[in-house]
Amino acid sequence: MAKYENPIEHACDVQEGQEWISIDGKCPEGMCPSAWESMREFVEALARGEGNFYDGWMKNPGSAMISCNDGFRPVSFYIEVIPFES
Repeated sequence: MAKYENPIEHACDVQEGQEWISIDGKCPEGMCPSAWESMREFVEALARGEGNFYDGWMKNPGSAMISCNDGFRPVSFYIEVIPFES
């Protein structure tokens, strides 16, 4: 990182176990914009009721495992639909 990246204060503040909830496929408040751009299409698709990405990639068809595009600080996010009762 020191060879290629300019110093960035608080480049990534994501902590293990941290959770966000997207309502109607919208970016959750406080989520890193770069991380959101990495997962946005999957979250929006799941919010529309789609899933089963790449012909069965995930055991749970209503989920996805996405990594942030920050090559210096890769963070993986498990995305899943939270069922709700009406």
